[in-house]
Amino acid sequence: MGKIVISENVSLDGVVQDPTGDEGFRHGGWFNQIGDEDREGWAKVGFDEALGTEAMLLGRRSYEWLAARWPSRSGEWADRLNSLPKYVVSSTVVDPEWNNSTVLKGEVVNEVSKLKHEVDGEILVAASRQLVRTLMEHDLVDELRLMVFPVVLGAGERLFGETSDKKSMRLLDTRTVGDGLAYLTYELVRDA
Repeated sequence: MGKIVISENVSLDGVVQDPTGDEGFRHGGWFNQIGDEDREGWAKVGFDEALGTEAMLLGRRSYEWLAARWPSRSGEWADRLNSLPKYVVSSTVVDPEWNNSTVLKGEVVNEVSKLKHEVDGEILVAASRQLVRTLMEHDLVDELRLMVFPVVLGAGERLFGETSDKKSMRLLDTRTVGDGLAYLTYELVRDA
């Protein structure tokens, strides 16, 4: 059975919006403000994560952003991402161009539940904040990995929105990446 793993870059105050500055958000580009050691550490974590996953699950906007960048890249990380099965939650994407991509067009909760039964291993959800919120709300998330950047933005879309009930998490691991990034790993605590 598959394990849904959320992987997010977040500010210290939980903002996930526009880390690279491509969206025009007034506080966007905060990802680009880290130093070389942080960037190298972040890249190692990302590469290791790609090696440990069996598939990617993405919302439409994140899929389009990644699909515009990774197919033209070379190297081990690009080879891994380009070869992985990719599942896109979208009602508008018809013919995904990034190789090994499949569009999940049905009801999200049902489609992802089926996917968890079909894939053996980790299913990585990168970025995709709207999808993450839906998965969290329906208790489909198994693990949460947060790369916390040392900046407080004070505004912007946060990873978590309103939920119908509290979501208890258990800390599995914490470590420093580079000079100033914190990497936190949590698992969802399910009722016994």
